[in-house]
Amino acid sequence: MSQSFRINTNVGALRAYNALAKLNQQSQTAQLRLASQKRINNVADDTSGFNVGKSLDSKVTIMQSAQRNVGSAQDMLATAESQLISVKDMITQIRGKIADASNPTADKSAIAKDIQAIADELASAFGSTKFNETSLLQSVANGAGAGFTFQTGVTSSDSININYGNVSGDELVGTTATTAFTSNVSGLSSDVASALDALKGVDADGIASLDVDAFDDAVDASLGAIGNYSQRLNAKQDFLSSAILNSQSAYSRLFDADVALESLNATKAQIGSQAASAMFSQLNFAPQQVLQLFG
Repeated sequence: MSQSFRINTNVGALRAYNALAKLNQQSQTAQLRLASQKRINNVADDTSGFNVGKSLDSKVTIMQSAQRNVGSAQDMLATAESQLISVKDMITQIRGKIADASNPTADKSAIAKDIQAIADELASAFGSTKFNETSLLQSVANGAGAGFTFQTGVTSSDSININYGNVSGDELVGTTATTAFTSNVSGLSSDVASALDALKGVDADGIASLDVDAFDDAVDASLGAIGNYSQRLNAKQDFLSSAILNSQSAYSRLFDADVALESLNATKAQIGSQAASAMFSQLNFAPQQVLQLFG
């Protein structure tokens, strides 16, 4: 009872003030989260959660870049594949021409010119096939013979080296120098360059001696390698899509506000603040009862 008559320090009012300040802070926190839609608005809100979330966000950004790299690699391979299929079809046409020339009544000179025309188109295919100005069927700077390296994960070591031009035993590209006939094409393997030379310089008497088997095998090997790389890239694409989704989900759980919960917290704090304000007012005037002692 004696404490009720101490007027120099209104302990009860101070306690009510502290409770009111705490409720106001809770209300402001909930309202800020509702306004920003974020559970963590500064590091102090959740230090460990902030660090984990920012790490996840960084990884998501890198994985999205890696995902774009995979897409570019797939498009590049699709371009090379399309042209190599055309090359394969042209080799088949040449085989047909060679078979036609075995007919004693055939015009071999005309057939030779047909083969030369197809060989010109083959040379054009090797020289002009590019993806974003990068040669795909020649071993030149940044070309197929040097291989292509794409980062496909979070770290630079998580990458894939695509080199479909140098399949062991059946090389499509190489370091063969330009020759008299293939003056517009360089960086081909010896088998391909020799075959193109023979095709572009063939005459009526030389058709029967043409051999495109090694050339054809090199194209088949490259197409097979492209198929294998495409399968690997598809698998990486699926993994990255799943990893990005899971990381974004974890980031959202840490940083995004639960709107329903924060709305509840804001309402609760506002009601509590009103009640605390009323009690603070009453406690602030409570010492006035001591004036009755001076009646």
